[in-house]
Amino acid sequence: MKAPKKLRIALDAMGGDYAPGREIAGAVEALQASHMQFEIVLVGDEQVIRHQLALQKAEHLPFTVAHASQIITMADSPTVALKQKKDSSLAVGMHLHKEGKVDACVSAGNTGAVLSAATLILGRIKHVSRPMIGAFIPAEHGTCLLVDAGANVDCRAQHLYEFAVMGSIYVELLKNKERPSIALLNVGEERLKGTEAVLEAYKLLSSSKYNFIGNVEGSDILKSKADIVVCDGFLGNIVLKFGESVPSFLKNKLRKFSARGIINKLAVSMALWPLKVSLRDMDPNEEGGVPVLGVNGVTIIGHGNSTAKGIKNMILRAVEVAQSQVNQKIEAALAEKGF
Repeated sequence: MKAPKKLRIALDAMGGDYAPGREIAGAVEALQASHMQFEIVLVGDEQVIRHQLALQKAEHLPFTVAHASQIITMADSPTVALKQKKDSSLAVGMHLHKEGKVDACVSAGNTGAVLSAATLILGRIKHVSRPMIGAFIPAEHGTCLLVDAGANVDCRAQHLYEFAVMGSIYVELLKNKERPSIALLNVGEERLKGTEAVLEAYKLLSSSKYNFIGNVEGSDILKSKADIVVCDGFLGNIVLKFGESVPSFLKNKLRKFSARGIINKLAVSMALWPLKVSLRDMDPNEEGGVPVLGVNGVTIIGHGNSTAKGIKNMILRAVEVAQSQVNQKIEAALAEKGF
């Protein structure tokens, strides 16, 4: 009997702010954590990658290197960069995925470029109007999936409905939660509040088979009022970035408090460890990266300043999503609505 084929994950080794050092360190950690249950293709300048593998004493690990002569930087315009840098590590990785040579693509590079590459190179799942980003936010009881977290600035009701469906399927498969609850992010819980798009999305979701519980306000996200909170990407990205700024804000406040005297310093030193442990799940590196849902493949986007741990968790998330068959379920679910 033939052994099952190992999954292959393409890692944009040149994309992040600290590439390729952190990318390769994270890839090493991912392989070690999984006991080599999948393969990683490092995409980028082969000479630079081989040198970094030697520095990290990782030449013995089963990496494959796919050479790419160009790099898309954080300053590059996404669509222009994809046209002008066709041999970038990001584009080469996406094409490997499109051609079926890898099962997922992971990048901590330029977010706009990753979104554009995933949409243009991989294409959209049938019945999906707009791909979107789903980001897990820590809440009082587990996590809340925020959709869209930054891909679509301006949305119609149909798009919000699709985000809700894709989010519901993703949470059900990845978090093993049956009929996760869905809410629309709004300026109040009342049914008749919100923009025209939100009001129409409310009607669509109310008449759907999904577990829609109505509107929630921003203060309800961390209270676990809903498993999935739906909004346009403009609002979602603001919420996400604000939440990610909280731990560093608290650290700064504590630093200032402890500078006022020895008693304050002692009080902070006693509180620091439990606070650090409590806020650990607000660190984006714990989640690793966020998926682009709605594209014909598996793409995980991470922060440009991701640590090795963040890169490792991005890769492990890509493996998890690739094994879930989420795309087939999304296509089937949206075919039922028939927009």
